[in-house]
Amino acid sequence: MPHAPADGRVAGGGTRVGATEGMRMKFGISYNTAYYGVDPDKMMAFAQHAEDCGFESLYVPEHIVLYPGATVGPVELPPSLPFADPLDCLSFIAAATRRILLGTGVLLLPYHHPVVLAKRLATVDVLSKGRMRLLTVGLGSLPGEARAVGVDFGSRGRRADEAIDVMRLLWAGGEDGVSFEGEFFTFDDLCSFPKPLGVAHLPIHVGGSSRAAARRAGRRGDGYFPGGALDPAERAVQMELARSAAIEAGRDPETLEYTRWGSIGMSAERVEAFAAQGVTRVVVSPTTTELDWQRDEMSSFAQRFALLDPLPR
Repeated sequence: MPHAPADGRVAGGGTRVGATEGMRMKFGISYNTAYYGVDPDKMMAFAQHAEDCGFESLYVPEHIVLYPGATVGPVELPPSLPFADPLDCLSFIAAATRRILLGTGVLLLPYHHPVVLAKRLATVDVLSKGRMRLLTVGLGSLPGEARAVGVDFGSRGRRADEAIDVMRLLWAGGEDGVSFEGEFFTFDDLCSFPKPLGVAHLPIHVGGSSRAAARRAGRRGDGYFPGGALDPAERAVQMELARSAAIEAGRDPETLEYTRWGSIGMSAERVEAFAAQGVTRVVVSPTTTELDWQRDEMSSFAQRFALLDPLPR
């Protein structure tokens, strides 16, 4: 772990949190194109400022298509919201930055073919020099979105589980090829290159607000990123489910990262409370669409939590 100076800062977007001795809390920032827009200059400036502030990671969400009447919970989504492709956005951001990690929050895994997706993700990872490391996947909650891409809405959970297995198999496979036979995907002797940079497979975090998502995180994920509308009791239940599912699958529950949404105005005490719950990463979003104000909010957050990297770049 990088040396931490006396003020508690740690290189790479983290700060030590007193609630857990020696713990390094990581901080990410989200760029939601549906609300901030897809202007390339603004997106580039946002990402570069986030990196300069010391944020560990930058997340982009996904909706493949919308339609009149589409709702997420009680919120109806205007069909004209410009949800840009998250991996294309992250490729663009990677070219404009040097160190910030790239994440999705969330990528709708059942709506992507895993053979194609494995290649795209590995390519972004190689071209970004190993920064495509916070892929967070979810199932999607819009039945019309599933129908649009020919996916049965009711079986999308099983499809996502299989997709995770397929991608990891392809990333780990060599020149002799790998084969797979499942409910949704079948192939023989496939070779997928390039490989992720320096790792056997890219980390896959699981997002969602259900107990099924928590179990999926424990069985197959490298971390859990639950939604923001859960009450404290349900959050505790879901994290215990993730841990117990990991143990049942023969995995070490201590390796699971725990990411939570936070507010960009959150206090140090709130972060301490998150740390006490086992949270390892907090992702925040600016409250404004104006770039100058977004920069101010990011700078204020970075100063409050001493994110700026104390080591030479």
